Amino acid sequence: MKKHILIVPGDGIGQEVTEVGKKVLEKIAAKFGHEFTYDEALIGHVAIEATGNPLPDETLEKMRASDAVLFGAVGHPKYDNDPSAKVRPEQGLLKMRKELGLYANLRPIKLFDELLGASSIKPEILKGSDILFFRELTGDIYFGEKGRKNDGDTAYDIAEYSRYEVERIARKAFDAARTRRKKLCSVDKANVLETSRLWREVVQKLAPEYPDVEVEHQFVDSAAMMLIKDPRRFDVVVTANLFGDILTDEASQIAGSMGMLASASIGDSTGVYEPIHGSAHDITGKGIANPLASVLSAALLLDISFGLKEESDAIIAAVDKLLKDGFRTKDIADETTPADKILNTQSAGEELLKRI
Repeated sequence: MKKHILIVPGDGIGQEVTEVGKKVLEKIAAKFGHEFTYDEALIGHVAIEATGNPLPDETLEKMRASDAVLFGAVGHPKYDNDPSAKVRPEQGLLKMRKELGLYANLRPIKLFDELLGASSIKPEILKGSDILFFRELTGDIYFGEKGRKNDGDTAYDIAEYSRYEVERIARKAFDAARTRRKKLCSVDKANVLETSRLWREVVQKLAPEYPDVEVEHQFVDSAAMMLIKDPRRFDVVVTANLFGDILTDEASQIAGSMGMLASASIGDSTGVYEPIHGSAHDITGKGIANPLASVLSAALLLDISFGLKEESDAIIAAVDKLLKDGFRTKDIADETTPADKILNTQSAGEELLKRI
């Protein structure tokens, strides 16, 4: 198979972990006889510094011309405490999703048994958890009208959803549920929000088309509680942009660390694959970032965009073997981890490549 992959490291540790993700893709290509070509592009703070634009036209053109994108992260502390900044790294991320039509964010929350102790949740509650989140990406308050009034003393963000936006992601979630445990939980706030009432209405209307899938509706506050109380009850979860943003970060505790969670942003063309941990500038340049989420994002890329399930499974098996062999990065190590088993970003990549 010949494919072209665009590497977009972005900001912070994104630049460190995507380097490992690329090496894993190169190893897979060599092992399975594929030909992957690569290019790189700028986004976020580094793009603003270089061009004044968080998503340069050149980057967008390269994304459209590629078969898939391995993405790092965007964000920088200089913008976090400056709400007046007109140009921000995150604008590049939102524009990318909109321009590429990336309306569905998939976040698998799968716990490796060796990391049962890495979470703050009791192991007996966690064991066996395996959740696939579908977060809608192009609607909600992130893209609705926003502004200030009353001399700047009142701010507003308008949440909007159209029927087709809900239907297209709900169908993807239903289809995924059919390949798993055939359970779908739709999360909304239909007791308060009109957008959620539309959301529930659309999911209810689609449900008869999928008689083999058991459908449950939960309010977002209840779902947030149940994720901690009984995560094993969930199979596939579909929800709106804002709720999905919050719930998937909460669910990262199920996996023990954000450094273990991959994601895929897909639509009807080029898919973008990225770890969920963000730019993490507090550890940038220290060489201790966990690259496994980027590696697992590469596995998703192979599976979803290229249909290479065996190759994807080889990466996941290598991660599992690394953990079974007792190796940990700092974020998933504990007081029982021997010092010689604690890996930095580079050595984690090296040990992983040995196991593919």
